Amino acid sequence: MVKFLIIRFSSIGDIVLTTPLIRCLKNQVEGAIVHYVSKKTYLPVLENNPYLDKVHVLDTDIKVLINELKQENFDYIIDLHKNLRSSVLKSKLKRIAFTFNKINFEKWLIVNLKIDKLPDKHIVDRTFETLSVFDVKNDGKGLDYFIPEKDKINLNELPEKFKNGYVGWVIGAMHKTKKIPPEKIIRIINSIDIPVILLGGPDDKEEASIIEKAVGDKIFNACGKYSINQSADLVSYAKLILTNDTGLMHIAAAFKKPIFSFWGNTIPEFGMYPYLADKNSKIYEIKNLTCRPCSKIGFKECPKKHFKCMIDQNEQTIAEDIQSFFK
Repeated sequence: MVKFLIIRFSSIGDIVLTTPLIRCLKNQVEGAIVHYVSKKTYLPVLENNPYLDKVHVLDTDIKVLINELKQENFDYIIDLHKNLRSSVLKSKLKRIAFTFNKINFEKWLIVNLKIDKLPDKHIVDRTFETLSVFDVKNDGKGLDYFIPEKDKINLNELPEKFKNGYVGWVIGAMHKTKKIPPEKIIRIINSIDIPVILLGGPDDKEEASIIEKAVGDKIFNACGKYSINQSADLVSYAKLILTNDTGLMHIAAAFKKPIFSFWGNTIPEFGMYPYLADKNSKIYEIKNLTCRPCSKIGFKECPKKHFKCMIDQNEQTIAEDIQSFFK
């Protein structure tokens, strides 16, 4: 028996991107016992994963978490977060640890000096470098997402026009500079004749309300009305997912959905584009902007005040691509 602790505190997308490593570690290391530690907020993303033996949560007091983890007597720690808190855990647990290289220097170079030294490799494939000593290989099966029965959506509860298929549009993101503006979403929805379900959390309710008022019953507004697992279930039923660079994009990739993704201040070259998604997926971005990428994460507002990376996205092309997909 070999006991592992995987550390990844946040967020939804980053945790989903670790699922191939969880699965392969469990399946390929004989006698592997795999535990995972994350923030309490993200427990629903992990608690139904059959490849995890136990999930530990950081709530408010890290000392409580440390005492809990000390009782487990882990053999190895796999640190996929590499921040101050994960360093504290490693220090206190005093176990052999393997830490993921977040290529922060390479990201700094491309953001600040526009010098591209980024590896041509998806972050999922790079996480497996952390397990090289255990000879764990990527099985190529993609991402996992497991929805418990209690969170399954009854499609019969949706309005009639959505029961035979719909587009899921993920309108949110953690930072505004990663979000396609609501006025563009409105114009695109008004240019297509396919039902659209707006997907997002409580923080997206205001923008969703603006879109809903502008387009009426062409959409079903699900933002803030469902849990993360229920929203994931709505993603699983969608014929096509439109999305910003955010967590539900990676959940859509786990379900092998066709994904049309919109990229603003971040770039796919950071290695977090949809992983092994459906072959009909598309990436929309404004290339050759000298200011892009302006951050590895995002901002509340465009630092240059023009927001061309999203404002210049071609609405007609996007609408035509959606219509063509359904034809």
